[in-house]
Amino acid sequence: MYSEKVMDHFTNPRNMGELDNPSGVGTVGNAKCGDIMRIYLDIDENNVIKDCKFKTFGCGAAVATSSMATELVKGKTIEEALTVTNKAVMEALDGLPPVKVHCSLLAEEAIHAALWDYAQKNGIEIKGLTEPKKDIHEDDEEEEY
Repeated sequence: MYSEKVMDHFTNPRNMGELDNPSGVGTVGNAKCGDIMRIYLDIDENNVIKDCKFKTFGCGAAVATSSMATELVKGKTIEEALTVTNKAVMEALDGLPPVKVHCSLLAEEAIHAALWDYAQKNGIEIKGLTEPKKDIHEDDEEEEY
């Protein structure tokens, strides 16, 4: 059912925890399944994500997608992080079962929410970034992936 990479990121999650003084924090959830994902970013003066942590309440796929998402954005610029989509997260994990695709959507939205928080705190606009959703509805997924 799950790929080896999904199982590895679930049983050995990377970057789990909180950052003491994050540049941006994004929290999103899915009310239907109960998953909640929070991503913390530490962004330097060159707009590079120096560190990234996560806390997730949810299923194994939610933990795995959180872990992979942090790996995909760490060391990237803000602009590069914006290109990390739910498809990129799924591909990096060698796929997810269709019923767990919403977890990858949570990861994408949590990254965007953390970048939005960073932009709001610093009074800047990040090209291509729109205000993120707080709740990912499974009914909307068909159009988003």
